[in-house]
Amino acid sequence: MDIATVIGVFLGLVVVIGSIVAGGGWQSFVHIPSMAVTLGGMLCATMIHFSLPQFLSVFSIIKKTLVTKISAQNELIQSMVNYAAINRRDGALALEQEIRNVNDLFFVKGLQMLVDGQDSEKIRDHLSLETQYLQDRHATGKKILEFMGASAPAFGMIGTLIGLVQMLRNLSSPEAIGSGMAVALLTTFYGAFSSNLFFIPLAGKLGIYSKAEAMAMEMITEGICAIADGENPNTIKERMQVFVSHSRREEVKVNI
Repeated sequence: MDIATVIGVFLGLVVVIGSIVAGGGWQSFVHIPSMAVTLGGMLCATMIHFSLPQFLSVFSIIKKTLVTKISAQNELIQSMVNYAAINRRDGALALEQEIRNVNDLFFVKGLQMLVDGQDSEKIRDHLSLETQYLQDRHATGKKILEFMGASAPAFGMIGTLIGLVQMLRNLSSPEAIGSGMAVALLTTFYGAFSSNLFFIPLAGKLGIYSKAEAMAMEMITEGICAIADGENPNTIKERMQVFVSHSRREEVKVNI
């Protein structure tokens, strides 16, 4: 669970809703037709812009921004060095027992290819293709959230224009102008609120996770290929530490 996302959304809701309640008249901010125009229009535009499977995947995309767990770099390096030591001591078949303790499906696939005796070139080609398609799927998910973040304010403005037209038709009733203007502006509020607190931040978080996950997959690819080439554990440690910034390399303590 990504605590930062949960806390950010919760505090954002508290700040906005708290300000509304503290100002009084919170009932004025609840208007179902305005919500329908803004959120309904945004969802319809998203369905038009993307295919139905892509649109339906938005729920799993949002879930990914909340529950993604990416292995720490030092843990990956430690694991790879341990596997390299086992490979040199007992052979590749000994790694088959270690596969049961690995939760990362990508890592499991790489180790299984190693156990099956495939050379480093074939392993690299296959794992690199997996990484590429993962990035493509994440890029599509990021585009969906960004589109929703852009279209929500746009439909909020459309709702405001609809409300203004309806208000101007009733200029003969001056007492209705104020309430009519308030309702017209609500759609702009709904659009800006949902876009800036949910869709745009989630798209940014997905982009960050995508880069981190791709880097972890590249680290696994390099480590598996190095083991397949028969490199010693210390060399593999040095090879994989290129993925870690110089300021953090001292933090990675690998016991060989």
